[in-house]
Amino acid sequence: MGESADGSRAAQGAPDQNEGAEQGRGFFGRLLGALKDEDEAEEPPPRANGVALPGMNNLAGMRVEDISVPKVEITAVPEDVTRERLVEVFRESGFSRLPVYRDTLDHPLGLVLLKDFALQHGFNSGGRFSLRRLLRPVLFVPPSMPLAVLLQKMQSERTHMALVIDEYGGVDGLVTIEDVIEQVIGEIDDEHDTAEGGMWSLEKPGVYIAQSRAPLDEFEQEIGFRLVEDEEEEVDTLGGLVFVLSGRVPARGEVIPHESGAEFEVIDADPRRIKRLRVRMPEAVAAR
Repeated sequence: MGESADGSRAAQGAPDQNEGAEQGRGFFGRLLGALKDEDEAEEPPPRANGVALPGMNNLAGMRVEDISVPKVEITAVPEDVTRERLVEVFRESGFSRLPVYRDTLDHPLGLVLLKDFALQHGFNSGGRFSLRRLLRPVLFVPPSMPLAVLLQKMQSERTHMALVIDEYGGVDGLVTIEDVIEQVIGEIDDEHDTAEGGMWSLEKPGVYIAQSRAPLDEFEQEIGFRLVEDEEEEVDTLGGLVFVLSGRVPARGEVIPHESGAEFEVIDADPRRIKRLRVRMPEAVAAR
């Protein structure tokens, strides 16, 4: 990120003595520096409905266990996974990094990155498939670690993902650098998210990819029938509807049926909220 013109030069156009050091710190260095400049009173992070609001205080006031994905929701692959199956898992999950394990997830071996796999085995390149040669080290962190410390470790280790380890050495969860940054600046839409103003897109006839925050009434107009008949039901978004149908925040990969015959598949979520859904219309469900 470049510095602004007025912030990167001293008076009279002379170079600022701190300019080089500031640029060398990078985004995460400046983020951590801003945390140190915050009021040292250690006020608890602001919360709404029990969820911490975005802000720098969250880096000091929240811990890994507050944002980590539970073990049961982790998408990972065994060390003996085939090339074809690995491609399938990358495609279905939409993730660019996957933990690799031996026997069970409690014995992790490392991470496999989509870009490493694509460069080695994609683009019609041949060669013998060896997952072990693609493995990268994985970062292990305790659930009690403050997010500020986790961010520093991720920066120093040059990794964007960490496995959360319990007191017995088993895997308890997973956390990414995106999860940490979202606690400061709010939700980050990635390349799989539909653009603002286009809360859903047609994946194929009868199947939509939709943001959980998509307005329910507008989506009902799109599909041509009502998903909520009870006028007293206070549901404004697709994610709210899925929460009401399941009675909880469903896990990633879970499929929630609707009385109309439609299905809601959760394709992106964390322990606190649904992010992205695949919505199958009744005719698409019947045709499978």
